[in-house]
Amino acid sequence: MRKKAPDSSPRSRLLVLVDESNVGSSVRTVGRGLDWLRLRQFLAGPDSGRDLIEMVVYAGLPPAIPLWQDERDKKNKFVNWLRSNGFMVMTKDGAPAEEGRYKANVDVMMAIDALELSVAMKPDVVILVTGDADFAYLVTKLRRRGIRVEVASVAQNLGNNLKSAANAVIDLAALFRTFELMPVADSPAPPQQRRRGFVKSLNR
Repeated sequence: MRKKAPDSSPRSRLLVLVDESNVGSSVRTVGRGLDWLRLRQFLAGPDSGRDLIEMVVYAGLPPAIPLWQDERDKKNKFVNWLRSNGFMVMTKDGAPAEEGRYKANVDVMMAIDALELSVAMKPDVVILVTGDADFAYLVTKLRRRGIRVEVASVAQNLGNNLKSAANAVIDLAALFRTFELMPVADSPAPPQQRRRGFVKSLNR
């Protein structure tokens, strides 16, 4: 009996770009903490049939002012953990906003990088981990370069324009339900009862 010839078809080269604030708020809506290692395994593990080039996380930082220093130190600790576990992390300093919040929108940075990295790294597939409909035009631009673009999000946070622009949608809801429950103190609460840090994180 002849041995089956090994599959010689090349594996797709994969680039994953993550909007940290968007995916973080999505998983918090189901009262779970985000398991970054399992998210990477789910999207780009050995069973995916793809070779991960990079998984780039875009994260907003609290403003670099004394009032926000404690929150900034916590966020930098998280960023360092991501980097030590093989993620590429791009950060943007936030600016104070109204009602004790801050804004650190990383959309433009992520969109520019997506185009530049697609030229430099030549991925076959790009996965955008976000539900933000503002990325719909980026998806179209990448597809015009012959790149397959998939969007990973949950249904309630996925903009219709982004959904229709992508080649495929990866529903993260089932994966999120397997993550550990957040401590009660960190779970979503009515607006008037939210901790300061939680409110800020939803408004980057």
